Amino acid sequence: MSGDGTPRRLFIGGEWVEPDGGHYEVVNPATEGVVGLAPEASGEQVRAAASAAREAFAAWSRTTPEERAGILSRAAGILRRDFAAHAELAQAESGATTATARGMQVAVAVARFERYAKGALEPVEAALPPQIHEAGPMGGAGVVGALAVRRPVGVVTCITSYNNPWANPAGKVAPALAMGNTVVVKPAPQDPLSVYGMAAALEEAGVPPGVVNVVSGTDSAVGEAAVASPDVDMVSFTGSTAVGQRIGEVCGRDMKRQLMELGGKGAAIVLDDADLDAAVAGIGTTFSFYSGQICTAPTRVIVQRGVYEELLDRLSAYIGYLKVGDPAAPGTVVGPVISAAHRDRVEAYVEEGRKEGARVVAGGERPLSDKGFYVAPTLLADCTSDMRVVREEIFGPVVVVVPFDADGPEAAEETAIALAGDSDYGLIDYVWSGDVARAFRVARRLRAGGVGVNTIARNMEAPFGGFKKSGVGRDVGSYALHAYSELQSLVWPG
Repeated sequence: MSGDGTPRRLFIGGEWVEPDGGHYEVVNPATEGVVGLAPEASGEQVRAAASAAREAFAAWSRTTPEERAGILSRAAGILRRDFAAHAELAQAESGATTATARGMQVAVAVARFERYAKGALEPVEAALPPQIHEAGPMGGAGVVGALAVRRPVGVVTCITSYNNPWANPAGKVAPALAMGNTVVVKPAPQDPLSVYGMAAALEEAGVPPGVVNVVSGTDSAVGEAAVASPDVDMVSFTGSTAVGQRIGEVCGRDMKRQLMELGGKGAAIVLDDADLDAAVAGIGTTFSFYSGQICTAPTRVIVQRGVYEELLDRLSAYIGYLKVGDPAAPGTVVGPVISAAHRDRVEAYVEEGRKEGARVVAGGERPLSDKGFYVAPTLLADCTSDMRVVREEIFGPVVVVVPFDADGPEAAEETAIALAGDSDYGLIDYVWSGDVARAFRVARRLRAGGVGVNTIARNMEAPFGGFKKSGVGRDVGSYALHAYSELQSLVWPG
């Protein structure tokens, strides 16, 4: 399952198919070497995949929950069996550190298949209170019963992100299958090989032909066909807000259902009574976790003036302990970003911050390395809300810090809330305060899909998604099952 140089084939209708567009190289972000050859699908092949999913839907949607649970459970076991090879491949094509590739990519994918094997058995019917109808124009008096039933949406196109080629696809495919949908998966072009490994595991687990299809490519026409196909009923997308907006426009023409997990610019509010050790440990994950390539990162720090300089000192010291380099080497905390183009983009933001008046406290220069797309963990201070580095998602190991002054505790809360809300995004925000009641008071007023109170941890049963331009809909836990279903009402006379 590792990147052995064998050209991959598309997975369409239960068959491994040669791509019309040949193959392209998947590049290791740490070494710039070739990991493997990924197939370049044509638009016609993408539409064939959607057609195969449509043909398979009728039978798959009528399978029993136990049948679907069994396949998902077996797939989890197969992934666990080949865990080491999968983690090796994930690291090679995404640039993740060993701990991240194992613990946050492949292990999370296994856990999600196990979770939705159980999820397939969750009740899909909910009885509603009967209503008594008086005699009237519509007929005689009577009692009317009702049942709310969750039904599969149909064919779901799953377009996945490059930062996690295992957990992200698993978080879409597993709940969609559990609910009885069929899927067309379009992986990120930078690291699609892992997704073909997932498809192979599902095939071995006994998924029927056409239920799971995987098509990849670097041409935008591949993604466009996967969205626009008349056989597709729903699009589940993780990626940038700009691309999500274009997908939403296409979906709107045919009223296709959408689940959009888009950009983020997580506000991290640090009040003057906060535990700074805890705040620094949380904020510091922006530098280390996926090299900042994660939409949930606390990248935009909003800190009360009284603890501003101390927080900067501690964050700067935190950076000094981070080992940047080969993600496969022991002790490495910060690996490369996904590509040379993305490295250049992140560096351009840092330079823009300088021009706008931000002070570079740490980082800001490219690490010395003969190979690899590395960005130094960077801390930008003295920022203001009108700066591009504060308003736009950088998606790299860069933290921007916005100080604020306030006359009294109540004014501090109001100012922090206003600054946090001054954003197009609203995915996950964070609040650090020594007064837990105060922290919850602030959290409840933040316009974000999630708020971490004195923590960056997540509860993996809690709904996940964003306000504003951070997305549409919610998934994770049972909420993902809801996202990949339609509600149907059954009504009858009592």
